[in-house]
Amino acid sequence: MADGTTGGENLLFLTDEQLRKGIEAMFFAYRGFTADPDRILDELAYGRAHHRALHFINRSRGTTVNNLLAVLGVTKQSLNRVLRTLIEDGLVESRVGREDRRERHLYLTPAGAELERQLSEAQRARMRAAYRAAGPQAVAGFRQVLEAMMDDGIRAQYLALKDGKA
Repeated sequence: MADGTTGGENLLFLTDEQLRKGIEAMFFAYRGFTADPDRILDELAYGRAHHRALHFINRSRGTTVNNLLAVLGVTKQSLNRVLRTLIEDGLVESRVGREDRRERHLYLTPAGAELERQLSEAQRARMRAAYRAAGPQAVAGFRQVLEAMMDDGIRAQYLALKDGKA
């Protein structure tokens, strides 16, 4: 096409330049989204993997290690390293499964719940301010865009978590 777009892009009126700007906006927004929790994590010598583990253990209390592996999409070795630190530091408790004793169920301790609250509150404050500035239609559109960017399997995990099924 003369304007440099393909047929599908033309339907959405998006040029490569507009898409590039959107990609860059996501990179910079992610930096902002993670900046506040990163400061808290740095003081404790933790990283974003610790934050993600705390978040999803809190979100799905009693989740199994295997379920957490699937949600986070990391290797068992990587997750074990993170969990070992969180357990040793008294932030996460691992309990043997009642039905299957091979399973390990994960729970935040009171200290872990407090740290997760601090980390999430920093992000909620940023999201709340951005959502208020953008307005309700933009919020709904933003969520639709994020969900559309997810691969089918990841979207299914997200929807199960969102619906309280995970």
